[in-house]
Amino acid sequence: MSRVAADAYTDVEKITASGRQLEASALFRAARALQVAQESWGQEGADQRLEQALQLNQRLWTFFQAELSADDNPLPLELKANLLSLVEYIDKRTFEVMAAPAPEKLNVLVAINRNVAAGLAAQPSGVAA
Repeated sequence: MSRVAADAYTDVEKITASGRQLEASALFRAARALQVAQESWGQEGADQRLEQALQLNQRLWTFFQAELSADDNPLPLELKANLLSLVEYIDKRTFEVMAAPAPEKLNVLVAINRNVAAGLAAQPSGVAA
């Protein structure tokens, strides 16, 4: 697929996707960036890929943290608290990777992103497709 076609598809996806779908898509992209950084460990440009992937993931989860902390966030308090704890864990793990990089440290970040994304992408019960 050409770059122009891919960009056009991305633009249409942004317009038509729900908030949950956008969040899931962003998490899948961040997970993929982390996985690519992990798979290219030790190769030329790997440090830059790792830094970019970690920054992308951190910005994404910082956005989630801000949304979860908003007074008008409709999620149940217990769920918000659990997700905010997850944000704290991700921040801690990200800084650990930055301080002492190791490819295996990325496994948990990739897994969390994929699992949360899968949950967001799943059709909520009682909603017609």
